[in-house]
Amino acid sequence: MVSGPAAFILDNTRLQPVSHAPEISLWLADEITPIWRLTEEELGEMGVPPPFWAFAWAGGQALARYLLDHPGTVRGRRVLDFAAGSGLVGIAAMIAGADSAVCADIDPFCAAAVGLNAQANRVALTFTAENLLERAPPPVDLICAGDVFYEQPMAEAVIAWLRAARAQGSDVLIGDPKRSYFPGGELIQLAEYQVPTTRELEDQAVKRSGVYSLA
Repeated sequence: MVSGPAAFILDNTRLQPVSHAPEISLWLADEITPIWRLTEEELGEMGVPPPFWAFAWAGGQALARYLLDHPGTVRGRRVLDFAAGSGLVGIAAMIAGADSAVCADIDPFCAAAVGLNAQANRVALTFTAENLLERAPPPVDLICAGDVFYEQPMAEAVIAWLRAARAQGSDVLIGDPKRSYFPGGELIQLAEYQVPTTRELEDQAVKRSGVYSLA
């Protein structure tokens, strides 16, 4: 019998194709408010962060689409999906031929979400709940980060950490619809997509989202 976070996910989401990367299916919620309230009840606390793992956000979808369309970016390489949420980008990396993919997220439901989604897409992923911002970036070939610039303290910490990763030799790809604290000046745009989303999550039904490398 499935129990714990995995059971919660199976009970409150449904397996469905990702709108901009339909090759991949994820266990996703249809509305944010009910799943957010249920998450608080499950954890027994109020004011928890939104359940990012329960949705395919625009930046992550752009990154996934880019990796699927440009498999040479990841083929045979060690990939880190930073702030992975559902594991969408890690799954796309493995489908595109990555040697390995580690999904990192501190949300207590993400390990279960990534495991279920990896199983649904028949790929192998590794997961870590460690807060990677608290130590030096790991020695991987490519770090992917989607939708990480929505809060100023988080954005500043992440871009500093990604700079450190780039300095030690990792390539860095960022997927983002230019959220509030997007650090545009030091990024090189590689692609742009019109990503279908919902007004439940975003301010538009279609969100223009880019994929960027860190110079």
